[in-house]
Amino acid sequence: MKKEHEYSTTVKWTGNQGTGTSNYREFERSYSISTVNKPDIFGSSDPAFRGDKTKYNPEEFLVVSLSSCHMLWYLHLCSEAGVIVMEYADNATGKMVETANGGGHFTEVVLNPKVRVVESSMIEKANELHKKANELCFIANSVNFKVDHHPSCFCD
Repeated sequence: MKKEHEYSTTVKWTGNQGTGTSNYREFERSYSISTVNKPDIFGSSDPAFRGDKTKYNPEEFLVVSLSSCHMLWYLHLCSEAGVIVMEYADNATGKMVETANGGGHFTEVVLNPKVRVVESSMIEKANELHKKANELCFIANSVNFKVDHHPSCFCD
């Protein structure tokens, strides 16, 4: 039997300035994201689409989802393989292209994890485990574009 997991969130538009969507320029693209027992997150569209640059946008959330899913699988695999990770940071990037009809799609996301391990003997295995983490990542397996990795690993 397959294990299934359900996720529930509420997205609420908070950008009504009193006249709703009566005019393209008269409403904010702001919204809140909530779920039970967690703090709200405030988002907007990308500033290129009239959004608030001080809030996260859906495109950033997609890149963050890929990066954090990869990291969590990676840390799990490292713990099983005896690779002791002391620090992990990823400066992930994503590229989206707009289409002629006004829509768009992502063409790539690149993860750039920088990992610190406790011993130099762990570096080779630490670098190898990124491939397996990508194969197992729920989010990477759900997108229709390539998720690439350029990891670096070091020890003190």
